[in-house]
Amino acid sequence: MLAFLAVCAVLVDDPQTSPPAASETIVVTATQTKTRLSDTPTSVVVISRETMRSTAATTTDDALRQVPGLTLFRRSGSRSANPTSQGVSLRGVGASGASRALVLDDGIPLNDPFGGWIYWGRVPRVAIDRIEVVRGGASDLYGSGAMGGVVQFIRRSNDDVAFETSAGNEGTGTASLFAAMKRGDWSGSIDADFLTTSGYILVQPSQRGIVDAEADTRHTTLDAAVRYAGSFLRLSHYAESRNNGTPLQINDTSIRQIAAGTDLRTGSGSLLLRGYGSDQDYHQTFSAVSPDRNSERLTVDQRVPSSGRGGSLQLFSTIGRNVIVAGGDARQVKGASDELQFAAINGKITHADVFGRQRDAAAYIEDVATLSPRVTLSAGIRFDSWRNFDAQRNGTPLADRSDDAWSPRVTLLIHASDRLAFTAAAYRSFRAPTLNELYRNFRVGNVQTLANESLGAEHLSAIELGVRSGPLRLTAFSMSTDDTIANVTLSSTPALITRQRQNLGSSRSRGAELDFEQRVSTQWRVSAGYLYCDATVTSGDLTGKRLPQVPRNTATLQLAFTPTRGSFGVQARSSSMQFDDDINQFPLRSYVVADLFASYPIAARFDATIAIENATNRRIEVSATPVLTLGTPRTIRVGLRYGLAR
Repeated sequence: MLAFLAVCAVLVDDPQTSPPAASETIVVTATQTKTRLSDTPTSVVVISRETMRSTAATTTDDALRQVPGLTLFRRSGSRSANPTSQGVSLRGVGASGASRALVLDDGIPLNDPFGGWIYWGRVPRVAIDRIEVVRGGASDLYGSGAMGGVVQFIRRSNDDVAFETSAGNEGTGTASLFAAMKRGDWSGSIDADFLTTSGYILVQPSQRGIVDAEADTRHTTLDAAVRYAGSFLRLSHYAESRNNGTPLQINDTSIRQIAAGTDLRTGSGSLLLRGYGSDQDYHQTFSAVSPDRNSERLTVDQRVPSSGRGGSLQLFSTIGRNVIVAGGDARQVKGASDELQFAAINGKITHADVFGRQRDAAAYIEDVATLSPRVTLSAGIRFDSWRNFDAQRNGTPLADRSDDAWSPRVTLLIHASDRLAFTAAAYRSFRAPTLNELYRNFRVGNVQTLANESLGAEHLSAIELGVRSGPLRLTAFSMSTDDTIANVTLSSTPALITRQRQNLGSSRSRGAELDFEQRVSTQWRVSAGYLYCDATVTSGDLTGKRLPQVPRNTATLQLAFTPTRGSFGVQARSSSMQFDDDINQFPLRSYVVADLFASYPIAARFDATIAIENATNRRIEVSATPVLTLGTPRTIRVGLRYGLAR
């Protein structure tokens, strides 16, 4: 039962009816203060409401794939991937399924408290005003979850009603709702999202057997918020169920969350208080599939109840040319893995359980100083302390562990002219291992991954240099991670590959990212991005190996045409080869895909839509376990939407 209710951060109020120009876009995530994108020294990509309206993507994680360098652990999206592989990383930081980026919903963490992965359907699509993506470590403001960056969903706050629904092949159906009303100082909203799909068979045709079936999924999201002046209260519920590609492999999730907050104005700034609490029930089954894939047997039936509680305080103050941000936050997570294990020979059932708690607290301060009209210097530092305790495995106590970390950051922005600017940054960030990595075993295909209760935190050090000219932004980076947590191969046979989460040594991710966005006329808008990322292990037994799931080259392109009536959009992305495993034994081929979207008005505020994903039906290799699985084939949906015209 949810027992935590505290005051929490005010929602960002941005009631514009049309999206601002890129240089005027308000960014709050990078510095936790309202800042124009052109005045933000950090590498930030903003996905506007306009962009969301012209994308064919069914889910928000598919829309985010248009940001170069943002990846889920595997190439599959949330419609087909196991939830535990949906951790998000940026710039090649990360060598396992755990998320190296913090995902926020108007300031409230969406990362699973037990494992750090993301349930992308928890934020209804039509309720999104924009998405802000901060690339690069942000632990100086956000702590452990933000070692590689931050993704924040900013919700709509205007008084309006919006709705969209679609249906297509593979038994796919979607619906999303945003409804808000304002009366004086009071306002309220109801948001909902629904998706169902019968899916497709994940295994490539040449390796399929009798047991291979469509990987279906369905989710339902419902949340309601009440606001009064600068305060709000939000209640939400999320339910999801999946078949993971064979009759015996299923999982389902139920999440309940409460969040509340207030914004108190002070003489020279404001004080923000926030709090949240969530309870979750997670259930999954694992199986062993025969080499010919014509039979399977149940190996584990696993239940993972968990809960998270958190709260924070932030003070904003303006002193002369300085904006001071100071605050602190605290969080506690508890979770268990309760398993029934089925023996291969006699079918004997044994019970195994593990339980643990994690508690962390932090304080930070940041100073954004305007040294001159053209020069801005930012400096900040954060101290985090965390502790794992009350852990036990099958009734036997495990040792308590504690650690701490300092996360400093310095950034510089120089406007050499109205169309030319230079940026520089140096920082350290970190990530503490999740309870999932410490205590929960799991299996994907014939790959068994073991937990490791002795894991230590990852620590990242980085420098960045950037130049901006008009619509072009170029950032070069070098990021080194000590004690990188990876799934390390212990043994490999045709029937079973065994891995364990380990601190494998050090790794390095270095490269450059190029972004371009321009409205070339009143009707045409183009944006593109490119990332070169060389991510390799630099010390330990795997020295010289490339980090798994990190391509060296990714590129994206978006074209939007909005004539007087209707709209048309093209989104394309490409990715070079990447490896699926730590020893670089299983390569995944490069790919190029394109999505198409069109809408046409049929009545006042009503549009008819058509969306085609993977229009050329390209083959996308997702994982090798060691059986090769594939990404989403061509899908076509037709739909109707209300209140989402430009």
